[in-house]
Amino acid sequence: MAKKLVIVESPAKAKTINKILGDDFVVESSMGHIVDLPAKKMGVDLKANFKPTFVVIPGKKKVLSALKKLAKDKEKIYIATDPDREGEAIGWHIKNNLGKKHFLRVVFHEITQEAVADAFKHPATIDIHKVNAQTTRRVLDRIVGYLLSPLLWKKVGSGLSAGRVQSVALRLIVDREQEIKNFIPQEYWTIEAELKKKTESHEKTFIAQLDKKDNKKLEINNEASAQSILEELKKEQFIVSDITKTNKKRNPYAPFITSTLQQDAFNKLGFTANRTMISAQQLYEGIDLGKEGPVGLITYMRTDSVMVAKSAITQVRSYIAKNFGDKYLPEKPNFYKPKKSAQEAHEAIRPTSLKHDPEEVKQFLTEDQYKLYSLIWRRFVASQMKPAEFLVTSVQITAGKYTFRASGSKLVFDGFLKAYRVEDDEENEKYFPSLSVKEILDLITINPSQHFTKPPPRYSDASLVKALEEDGIGRPSTYAPIIQTLVYRNYAHRESGYFIPSDLGVIIVELLVKHFPKIMDVGFTAKIEEHLDQVEEGKLRRLSVINDFYKPFKKSLDFAQETVKKTQIFVDEKCPQCGKQLMVKWGRHGRFISCSGFPECRFSKAFTTGVKCPEPGCGGELVERRSKRGKRFYGCSNYPKCRHTASRIKQPTAQPQKEQIEEGEIEP
Repeated sequence: MAKKLVIVESPAKAKTINKILGDDFVVESSMGHIVDLPAKKMGVDLKANFKPTFVVIPGKKKVLSALKKLAKDKEKIYIATDPDREGEAIGWHIKNNLGKKHFLRVVFHEITQEAVADAFKHPATIDIHKVNAQTTRRVLDRIVGYLLSPLLWKKVGSGLSAGRVQSVALRLIVDREQEIKNFIPQEYWTIEAELKKKTESHEKTFIAQLDKKDNKKLEINNEASAQSILEELKKEQFIVSDITKTNKKRNPYAPFITSTLQQDAFNKLGFTANRTMISAQQLYEGIDLGKEGPVGLITYMRTDSVMVAKSAITQVRSYIAKNFGDKYLPEKPNFYKPKKSAQEAHEAIRPTSLKHDPEEVKQFLTEDQYKLYSLIWRRFVASQMKPAEFLVTSVQITAGKYTFRASGSKLVFDGFLKAYRVEDDEENEKYFPSLSVKEILDLITINPSQHFTKPPPRYSDASLVKALEEDGIGRPSTYAPIIQTLVYRNYAHRESGYFIPSDLGVIIVELLVKHFPKIMDVGFTAKIEEHLDQVEEGKLRRLSVINDFYKPFKKSLDFAQETVKKTQIFVDEKCPQCGKQLMVKWGRHGRFISCSGFPECRFSKAFTTGVKCPEPGCGGELVERRSKRGKRFYGCSNYPKCRHTASRIKQPTAQPQKEQIEEGEIEP
């Protein structure tokens, strides 16, 4: 009988590790956290140094009993949870709930024979500083959630919630939407000339853009100016006046970290952050490769470090030389500078072994797993290849007192692009002629074009993750959950891949920014993240971080309870039961219409879009609904009699009027 017990978080990870360790070990899963703060009360004693009370999660009592039974006769118990704060905290709580046993902590960043064997040769103890950092974050989030959410219930609608980090992320989305609404487009014009060498055919043309007049930068603000310039240009000869040729290099990108993986997976594969992390988790924990059994295909996917193990560098350099040739291999390994806050004990996200080529293991992977694994593979290989080289030709063309500019770029050595193509490289293949100074060109056409300046784009999964990372909001493990929470709670929704705040999201942000400016401040939230890092490093105490946060927060909360007026939105319709005005209310499932006479009158109905259901003879209207995963869709108000659904509709233009009134009950 095995005398050693290994505890991990997931069954897939347990299966992979069990294959590696063999019969001397029993590997069991805790199915994630086994304890947490209680679900129906705060669980943090505000008067006793914010002491948290952790309880066994109701659904995990059987899991804990099974672990206790397994641990009873074991000589050693190894905690092999994930190598981050969350994993450390899971391990700590398992240890505390299994009683007085000999516990050892093993840490590995990839689930391979070598990494796991090495971890078990050098076991350690649980890092209490990491546990403290995770507990501090949990306590801060619980304080905000349990004290701020009731304010939203009272002032906006029942079932709502506010999160310490999610609310700041929502502010980014709302602020961007406000920028877009306030944006005033400015008209401008460009003039492009289609030109060719006199000795070449009409098919071989290139484009030059008007740049200067009398050697001064030219701005064209209206059609009249554009037409006037056009008439002048038609009389002029187009002569090459200057040619500059430059050799430029494009360096390869660093291997993926969590944020860049989420960004590239969105841009190249159309994956949301959550979809990316689900597949990455599966690839890390282990994929059954037939006769080979379960294999962890990538290193740990929650990381902000670009560091790569020496053994992996040696392996990838050998692979590059063999599969691409020595001309693609740098003399020395490429080194990437980490950002200041990066956890250097971690590695970048990379394949655990280059012998598992994406095409060879494709048959064992789901479509999402294959696409993501292939992306990670190519990015890692490319990261240790030579730069791509381009010959960039810039040409200045004179037409009287006007100057045009044209440029062309020719790829002379593909370098890392051989393994990892970049979208804009196709543009480099466009035809551009060989020209000489004083050469007279033929003008084929000359066209003015009207343009308007554009507002900043809405956030996508990729750009929001990038903004969160750059602003220091959250950490690798939190980006996807932050986004998922905002969508699930109906504070924002995706439209064509971009986030649009709901009117509820806007109202919440307006209230929080006005009354809790510090909590909603990006810089303050980033500072808290830095403090959590310092707790993990043992440089700050948990209590000091919580105290510094709680005192100003409580002061703002008390003031808001007394001064915030309830938000109510009336619609131009009377209650069919009592005749009072109907109004918009919010609940945990979204927006609905209710009588302003509540609770005396309990009339309510779904908030319709005003769009008639297209099913013949139905007579209903389409209403906005949410799936269990928080995805928005439209269904008929006559459901379940009519089951028509649509992913999108043309929204009505009429907007309800919002006003502030004195406090009153607003529960649905």
